[in-house]
Amino acid sequence: MTKLPGVHDLDLPALLAIASGVLDECVASFVRGAGAPSAVAKGGTDFATEMDLALERRIAAELAQRTAIPVHGEEFGGPDPSVGAVWLVDPIDGTFNYSVGLPMTAMLLALVVDGVPVIGLTWVPRLDQRFAAHHGGPLLVDGVAVADAPLGRRHSLHSAAIGYSSSRADSRGIFPGAERAWAQDQIARRDARIRIHGCTGFDMAYVAAGHLSGAVSYGRHPWDHAAGVALVRAAGGVATDIFGRPWTVRTPSLVAGTPGVHAELLEVLAGGDWPEPRTLTYSEEVNT
Repeated sequence: MTKLPGVHDLDLPALLAIASGVLDECVASFVRGAGAPSAVAKGGTDFATEMDLALERRIAAELAQRTAIPVHGEEFGGPDPSVGAVWLVDPIDGTFNYSVGLPMTAMLLALVVDGVPVIGLTWVPRLDQRFAAHHGGPLLVDGVAVADAPLGRRHSLHSAAIGYSSSRADSRGIFPGAERAWAQDQIARRDARIRIHGCTGFDMAYVAAGHLSGAVSYGRHPWDHAAGVALVRAAGGVATDIFGRPWTVRTPSLVAGTPGVHAELLEVLAGGDWPEPRTLTYSEEVNT
């Protein structure tokens, strides 16, 4: 049986450099395609554009060729990301924003080893911004290492900017819409400033860079969260699910922030009437 690579078997700086180059090569196409209409309906109001499909094909092919590590993408799937080393790619995070020309949309790429992110990249091409990190290394913003971890700046929700998932009170899913709306109200009651950008990867990168003090996402798909988890942890922040469990690809939801803000967000969320915490199956991770 072939031994699966562990984190100590990988040259993370070299892999980060390769991944950065692959995303850089896709930036021009990403920018040219902004405003693309829906091409593939994915259930509910979710959809993909032709650019989603084209970018994922390109990124996956280049990564597989250059790194010999398998790829799991949002649009075309791939191997179980909880086993061994796997690239996770979301070619266009914030697809609705992308389709209407809003700049809060990103390319997300992460390397996970046994379900834990060890490399994260978030490119925001329409704002010409790049956020990257690997396990044991610093946060890189536009290729420059951030010397002082920006996530140590704010310690409470009071006057803190918090990224939040948009939700309707009657929306369905693992986490009921009514409870999401309740939590949003409770966070705002602590004088936090809620910001809804419609792009989870954008929110998490901005947490890592210190523009937001925290963010909450109720999504279950690992490609939406893995890159941001790596960035936030590299910047000195905390990333868990809404129950406080360390985030992995099998963990639905993500709460990230400075240590103090993260702790207060969990305190608020603990008052919600949520379902019992559980670990997702591989089928639940990848199926919409």
